[in-house]
Amino acid sequence: MKIALLTCEKLPDLNPEDQKIIPALAQHNIESSAVIWNDKNINWTDYDYLIFRNTWDYFEKETEFKLWLDHIEKLGIKTLNPIEVIKLNIHKFYLRKMEQQGITILPTLFIDKTNHLDLVKRIPSHWKKAVIKPAFSAGSYLTEVFEVANSTKINQQYAAIALEKELLVQEFMPQIQTLGETSFIFFNKKFSHAVNKKPVDGDFRVQSLFGGIYTLVHPSQDMIQKAQKVVDTFKEDLLYARVDGILIDQELYLMEVECIEPDLYFNLSENSLDRFVASIVKLIA
Repeated sequence: MKIALLTCEKLPDLNPEDQKIIPALAQHNIESSAVIWNDKNINWTDYDYLIFRNTWDYFEKETEFKLWLDHIEKLGIKTLNPIEVIKLNIHKFYLRKMEQQGITILPTLFIDKTNHLDLVKRIPSHWKKAVIKPAFSAGSYLTEVFEVANSTKINQQYAAIALEKELLVQEFMPQIQTLGETSFIFFNKKFSHAVNKKPVDGDFRVQSLFGGIYTLVHPSQDMIQKAQKVVDTFKEDLLYARVDGILIDQELYLMEVECIEPDLYFNLSENSLDRFVASIVKLIA
C-alpha cells in the first residue's frame, strides 16, 4: 500500500503536524510520502490512494486544480476525500444546498458572475455589516468586512472580481469577535474534537496567520449533534471533515464545512492523530 499525502509547492514536506502522519502510518506497514499536487514529474498511478492535506494554493490556481482533479478521476485513482466531494466543496455555493437540506447557515446572498454588481439593492436593510468573499477561495482570500452603509464603495471595489468570480455576501455576526468560531473535527464521520478560534482585537479573521487564538473546547452534545447533521448530508465516505460555525442562542450557524485540506489541529487534541490514522486504515482496508 502506497499513499501520497498531497501538499503544495510552499510546503513540499507538509506542515509540521501533518508530517507526523507518515511515521504513524508506517506503524501500520503503510508507506506514505508528501507529494506536491501539481508536480508534473509524478506518475500518479504509482499510488494506491491520494490523501489531500496541504494543497493550500488550489484557490490561486483554479483552472489548473480543476483540470488536475479531472485527470486523477479519469485515472481511477482513489482519493480521500473522494474527488466528487472535493469538486463540490471547492465552490462555496454548496452552502445553498446545505440550507436546502435543513442546515442553519449564516444569512447569505449567493451572487453569480455579473457586470453590474449592485449590493445596495441586494443586501437586506436590517444588516449592519456584511462579509464579502469569492465563492472559490480559502484563508480569507479577497475577503472583507464592510458597513452596509458603504455598499457603494464595495460595489466599486469588487466590480472587476464579480466579472470573473461568483461571490458570497454574508451577514456579519459580531459574536465572531467576542465568542469566536468553533471547528468540529470529524474522522470517518465520527466526532473527534473541537477547537474554538478567536480573532485578535480589532480583526475578524480567525486564521493563525492573522494572529487567531486557538483553544481546545468541549461542546455540548446538542452542538455536536448539530455539527454531525452537517457531516451526515454527505453520502460519500469522508476521512475527515471540519464543520466551522458560530454558536448563537443555542444554535449552530454553519459558516463552512471543510472537506478538502483543513487544518485538523492534531497539536491541540491528544490522540487525535491516532484517531485520524485509524480512520485511514479502516477506509482503505
